[in-house]
Amino acid sequence: MSELARTTTDAPAAPRAGRAGPRSLRSADALSTAPDPMSSVPDLMRAQLAGDVSALTARFPAHRSFANENPYPPLAGVCQAIVDGASEINRYPDPRAGALRSALAARLAVPADDIVCGAGSAALLAQLLAVSCGPGDEVVYAWRSFEAYSALADLSGATSIRIPLTSDARHDLPRMAGAVTDRTRLVVLCNPNNPTGACIEHDELHRFLSEVPGDVPVLIDEAYREFVRAPDVPDGLEFYRRHRNVAVLRTFSKAYGLAGLRVGYAIAHGPLTTALRAAVPPFAVSGLGQAAALASLDVTRDLDRRVDQVIAERDRVRVALLRQGWPVPESHANFLWVAAGARSNDLADACAAAGVFVLPFPGEGIRVTVGLPAANDAFLAVAAAYARRTAGRPPSPAAP
Repeated sequence: MSELARTTTDAPAAPRAGRAGPRSLRSADALSTAPDPMSSVPDLMRAQLAGDVSALTARFPAHRSFANENPYPPLAGVCQAIVDGASEINRYPDPRAGALRSALAARLAVPADDIVCGAGSAALLAQLLAVSCGPGDEVVYAWRSFEAYSALADLSGATSIRIPLTSDARHDLPRMAGAVTDRTRLVVLCNPNNPTGACIEHDELHRFLSEVPGDVPVLIDEAYREFVRAPDVPDGLEFYRRHRNVAVLRTFSKAYGLAGLRVGYAIAHGPLTTALRAAVPPFAVSGLGQAAALASLDVTRDLDRRVDQVIAERDRVRVALLRQGWPVPESHANFLWVAAGARSNDLADACAAAGVFVLPFPGEGIRVTVGLPAANDAFLAVAAAYARRTAGRPPSPAAP
């Protein structure tokens, strides 16, 4: 049990093809005794997920280096689309975001019927888990990875099968493939991985998919896809085209800077798309969200320049941290993973005292969002001072 962490008790195996018809609702007793889905979520993210925005504003008025937000406001054309759309907020939006789906289909060269839009990619994952998983089912994902995977799997009643990352903070795909059983209802790959920033490469993803049964859905979460520049990192759509069990999840929250409007989309083949479309509530994406996303697709050249600025800052900050002696794996996202090990909380506290709020994972490391140069420089100053104060010997990361 130490290598494959299971969050609930094992259930008798059942053939994948044996499940038919809708799941019965979980009883009140089952819900009251279920694991707290927030128990593994760091305090900062817990406050966000709980909707405690006022508390966050009061506690974290300085550099928000914990939320993986785009530090730049939406581009002018996007802001104008929001302003223009405001006069229509007395009307319900297109319930299935038809114009946005058509624009995405044309840009990505996929059928519009294979696209489902929702209120952010995390909401789409929650809805996919809700229709595909229940008590006794299993969801396989890497750990550490996006914190919401654990919480959303718990809410669906499924058992989380967490496969530890490799020593270089990457997905251990051979072990993940070996963890797939007759109870597996979904495999989630976070590429680039949040919070470590590491990526799955093309050939290893090809091998992995050849080992996973074709009736097990594999979801590739590409929330940070726009920040990838390495040629060996695959585009999930290539594998969606090759494998009918592969789905791709993307968002307008990160590179596009629309986190507050909640717009995400999934690309999948018939059965998965049908299930998702049935689960996504009508009007899930607001009219302003749809207008802003459509406008964002029209200004990609300006957007690319902003992404390039974030990437340049990411690389500058990583080089500086390495020179200070901190272990920082190469990142392909808009954040960096500082493997501070046992001193993660202490380093995060030092950052907070200086008005820089990062996301700590006790005993493992801290995730630092790449912000504007002033925020990045403030963090580097704290990290340098902390390294000097601890004899310039940052601790090794905790064992995976």
